Amino acid sequence: MAGSGTAHLRDHDDVLLTVEHLVVEFPAGRSRTVHAVSDVSFDVRAGETLGLVGESGCGKSTTGRAIVQLDRATSGSVCFQGTDLTTITGEELRKTRSHLQMIFQDPISSLNPHRRILDIVIEPLSIWDIGDRASRRAQASAMLATVGLDPDVVGSRRAAQLSGGQCQRVSIARSLMLDPKLIICDEPVSALDVSVQAQVLNLLEAMKERYGLTLLFIAHDLAVVKAISDRIVVMYLGKLCEVATSAELYANPAHHYTRTLIDAIPVADPDAQLRQGSGISDELPSPLDPPSGCRFRTRCPRAEERCTNEEPQLREVHPGHYVACHFPLPIGDAVVASGVPATA
Repeated sequence: MAGSGTAHLRDHDDVLLTVEHLVVEFPAGRSRTVHAVSDVSFDVRAGETLGLVGESGCGKSTTGRAIVQLDRATSGSVCFQGTDLTTITGEELRKTRSHLQMIFQDPISSLNPHRRILDIVIEPLSIWDIGDRASRRAQASAMLATVGLDPDVVGSRRAAQLSGGQCQRVSIARSLMLDPKLIICDEPVSALDVSVQAQVLNLLEAMKERYGLTLLFIAHDLAVVKAISDRIVVMYLGKLCEVATSAELYANPAHHYTRTLIDAIPVADPDAQLRQGSGISDELPSPLDPPSGCRFRTRCPRAEERCTNEEPQLREVHPGHYVACHFPLPIGDAVVASGVPATA
């Protein structure tokens, strides 16, 4: 499943972000290395929401952090509006990075517990010396109101005095203060109740429409990603395995791992027929010593000797639908044989 390649990258003038051959590794004791992200490539067009999905430990959050250079890449490139962020440092990186913002997974711990909410939202303007004190307060108050919070009620409070959903709204407000071009949402609803998840997703959609945002939405829940994404990238153990539009991926998964993620989505119907097990093992290989060839082969029911010796490359199996697998699942009525492209 898990493979490399750049066949899915698009050559359009409106591509805002291009990540190409990204590798992020961390030392882990004497002569050991954590292979967190291994040769990952994808792009995001302006105004698009790209979903990055995979189970815990697959490297998706590390990918998001590497884009904004919180974790420096071992190799590869991250081109944002024509500038490779991996090649710049200091003030140049600081200025460029102001156009990218992150919304973190834990809405409470991502906010300074000692500062009042209004001051937290004002802080980006203060750092960049935008406006005077009165205009900053007015702009921050207006932004809090835009995300559904009463600035007169929550402005003087601290993060511990708010609910998780309210804190995530504050995080969204803060991320919008500098009018960014791209927002990386790192599992922004996974720590929230289901009802609050829907509210935050609707808020992100509304903010995207209102401010013309581009989103990279990272999550482990394919149902959540499907609800908000235009295009989805599926990741496993530091590698990409499938890329397609949201509707296409959900209707016609070409990879065994993607099929497993979809089958794991609960159905709110007590009379629904139980889905058959996928046949994959539950044991996830270690990123310290990932499997040779296809990284999914140790859990895949379709694995053969070729999967051990040869890493699959992302290839188009249907218009706009790419998969890294030697033996993918059927697309519609056409069975995609290994090495043979599908017919439209």
